[in-house]
Amino acid sequence: MNTKQILADLCTERDRIDRAISALEGLDGEGTPRMTATSVLPAQTRGRRRRLTPAGRKRLSELAKARWAARRKGATKLQSNKTGAHKPMSAATKKRLSVLAKKRWAQRKKAATTA
Repeated sequence: MNTKQILADLCTERDRIDRAISALEGLDGEGTPRMTATSVLPAQTRGRRRRLTPAGRKRLSELAKARWAARRKGATKLQSNKTGAHKPMSAATKKRLSVLAKKRWAQRKKAATTA
């Protein structure tokens, strides 16, 4: 824990104790507490960081997954309607490219050994 967090926790605890003391001091004869400024609005509630519960985190996760699924679904439709999409390469074309690549590699290897 860092010192800022410890200090914030101690201030919160101090405010809680101050409210309890003022409530006990403010009891009149009928047993009703007197309202003070510190008992109405605690000072630390304004600056506290909100945290998600596990249920809330799960709900947000499910919503995000649904949004991404819808986005992916829409993206596949756009890709299938695209004009100029590449056709699959035929076996003959793959073979021809392989032969050309092997020739290039052989030339590079020969140039490297002579240099």
